[in-house]
Amino acid sequence: MEEIELYLEEAKELMQKAVDHTAAELVKIRAGKAMPNLLDGVMVPYYGTPTPINQVSSVTTPDARTLSIRPFEKNLISEIEKAIINSDLGLAPQNNGEVVILTIPTLTEERRQALVKQAKHECENGKISIRTVRKDTNDSLKKLQKEGASEDEVKRAEDKVQKFTDQYSAKIDELLVKKEADIMKV
Repeated sequence: MEEIELYLEEAKELMQKAVDHTAAELVKIRAGKAMPNLLDGVMVPYYGTPTPINQVSSVTTPDARTLSIRPFEKNLISEIEKAIINSDLGLAPQNNGEVVILTIPTLTEERRQALVKQAKHECENGKISIRTVRKDTNDSLKKLQKEGASEDEVKRAEDKVQKFTDQYSAKIDELLVKKEADIMKV
């Protein structure tokens, strides 16, 4: 039935979005390495408008523990410093008049464990989203059955939804394994 296929496609799409969102959240968890995307959530007031830091400066990594932020306009240096200090990154910026420099400290074992716990939490949220999509899709399929769709078609569709759930949950597990290895690597 055409409606069943639409529900299945929508379920697949929403589950993929859950995986993508989880991956984006995991990127925000720093693993002790300097990465430009570490500053993605930091907003700088630019002519009165909060603007992402990467739109008002170039962010580079001269080495594995340092971020270099070169603003496009020199008068933004103090604003960039304030934004980093006020963010929840826990980093102390230094500037030489032209560039803001961030030195990423090495992580303690305790901090690494906390970051792994945070990563597991984000992955669990992703899996919850996937299970919610499964539940909603199965509910919709049951409604179709009440409206006259054949029981066999609905059962096959529910089996497919379960396969999708397992498949996308496994993708999230893979993301967690990679992130955990990344965090625990000294």
